[in-house]
Amino acid sequence: MNCHIIYTGEYILNIPDMKKEEQEQARLLRKKGMSLNEIVREVGVSKASVSLWVRNIELSDQQKKKLSTNGRSVESVEKRRVNRINNTLKRHRVIIDAAKESILTLSKQELLLVGTALYWGEGGKTRKGTANIANADPEVIRFMMRYFKEIFGVPSKKFRGHIHTFSHLNTESAEKYWSRVSGIPRKQFFKTYSKPSIASKSKKDSLPYGTFQIYVCDTTIFLTIKGWIERLTELGS
Repeated sequence: MNCHIIYTGEYILNIPDMKKEEQEQARLLRKKGMSLNEIVREVGVSKASVSLWVRNIELSDQQKKKLSTNGRSVESVEKRRVNRINNTLKRHRVIIDAAKESILTLSKQELLLVGTALYWGEGGKTRKGTANIANADPEVIRFMMRYFKEIFGVPSKKFRGHIHTFSHLNTESAEKYWSRVSGIPRKQFFKTYSKPSIASKSKKDSLPYGTFQIYVCDTTIFLTIKGWIERLTELGS
């Protein structure tokens, strides 16, 4: 392969003919004040090659200032931030997906234990004739509806729903939303409770549909859950 000998001022480089054109283009673009990354995108060669080819080219103070300003520009900083976030999310997704694959199925016994644990943390424990649990997470509500139906055989007509929301939010939208999530008809909802709040509007709007409470009026179910919670307490101590 034929080579061209280039003197950079510091050492001699042997540049193959096939790279001579790219090398000359890179040096020309650098003299115009372009950054290494811009030259890499323009010429289509590695950053290592560009860095080597242009390392002896002196930039003017104005060119240096422009490159420095561009490197700190809002757009550039935001792009780097987004890239970091995306890379982090990708690494996290690998861990999450691996964890998901470790749970293949959910048996009835596991449904019983998980549902009881959720009730232990979030459910009502004072109204002895009623089992009830409230949450703003629709997935928790869906899970607990399955828990009551499959573990206790609660029929659809026996469920009641209750929404707690803020006065500035749309009550009808909240009722339609939680009815879709829970599968409980709106006619089986208690009257929605809308309350004023001294919290900031942005904080209130983090719960655009408020919280939803499932009610099952059944003393036996309530006491059974209470017994399971007591047993889990004993086993966990």
